[in-house]
Amino acid sequence: MLNRSIKRHMKTYRTYSNFYITYINKGTNKSKTEHIRERPKMEETFRKEIVQRITKNLLDIQILRLINAEPMWGYKIKKQIETLSGVKLRHGALYPLLNRMEREGFLTSQKQKQGKRTRKVYTITAKGKQYIEAYYTILKGQIP
Repeated sequence: MLNRSIKRHMKTYRTYSNFYITYINKGTNKSKTEHIRERPKMEETFRKEIVQRITKNLLDIQILRLINAEPMWGYKIKKQIETLSGVKLRHGALYPLLNRMEREGFLTSQKQKQGKRTRKVYTITAKGKQYIEAYYTILKGQIP
């Protein structure tokens, strides 16, 4: 255990990839340096922010891909996106987008009764499938 004079004169510094702490004893002018922990990798630091941006900016293509795999209702789409991306999606962001995509002809909807509930189940149209293909063709052309 360090004595009080050493504890009072601690100095923390870091190098590019590691954090260190130096204890300085004023009386003897001796110092002791300890490695604390490694700095988080750059990918880990920005991962959450990047995933959030991708999810929010590419929400329409993600919805089309999910519905292309199987017809879904709004709540199931929301849960699938949250599970896959880890990003919480608000109903206020999802349902207006689903309505717009339906108006533009990318999706169709049909009301289905399940028990006491009525669900609006979305299916992808031919135009929606063409949009997915065009999106990936353009994306492949943009990446060197």
